[in-house]
Amino acid sequence: MFDIQPLPAFNDNYIWLIKDAATRQAVVVDPGDAAPVLAWLDAHPDWRLTDILITHHHNDHTGGITALKQRSGARVSAPADERIAEADLALADGQRLEVLGATFEVLRVPGHTAGHIAFYVAGEQPLLFSGDTLFSAGCGRLFEGTPSQMLASLQRLASLPDTTELYCGHEYTLSNLRFALAVEPDNAAIQQALGETQRLRDAQQPTLPSTLGRERRINPFLRTTESRVRQRLQEACKVTAEASEDTYFAALRGWKDTF
Repeated sequence: MFDIQPLPAFNDNYIWLIKDAATRQAVVVDPGDAAPVLAWLDAHPDWRLTDILITHHHNDHTGGITALKQRSGARVSAPADERIAEADLALADGQRLEVLGATFEVLRVPGHTAGHIAFYVAGEQPLLFSGDTLFSAGCGRLFEGTPSQMLASLQRLASLPDTTELYCGHEYTLSNLRFALAVEPDNAAIQQALGETQRLRDAQQPTLPSTLGRERRINPFLRTTESRVRQRLQEACKVTAEASEDTYFAALRGWKDTF
């Protein structure tokens, strides 16, 4: 349906450029830096930037808004529960946004920040722009939310179709998979993904998009009900066997924070 291109920014951010060749219109998701987007627009003068989609308020996802809005007049859509001064449209959970002729559904997924949202596009090839909530083989740090909030947010995203392509905000896959392998050393899917990811990074290629079906096999933060994961957390983090799923998740996130 769309051509989706990563524009690298800073050390490991991705600004997602969504292009509609039929109309020569484009959208960007989380432009923390205007420069990569402006460079692309300069190189493609027949294209028009129509929309800027924001998942959360952190500067590495919002820092380029002002310059891009001044250059293009693009509409800025951002979470209603977070302060983003340049926002034209404040988005609430369940709201539907028409972009490039497609419907983007807003999913409120607190945890990384209090008002974080994701954008989901249903259809023959579903798309998920998850910001810093769900990464390939990982999840975001809990800067403003609680473990129970993040767990519920991840479960919500994981309930989407297996074929959903995952576009997240950072190139963290390699380090995430190294942690995932520490959690599940015998998981063949993680072992295979680690090898594939290392080859991509050695070639300076992005590891994204992933799919939600793949993530359910390799992402420990989507696997906290698996017996092997729980046993490992009991050993490594001293979680009791009868602990709640929230407790298991909090232990896993705490382990990753210091890994």
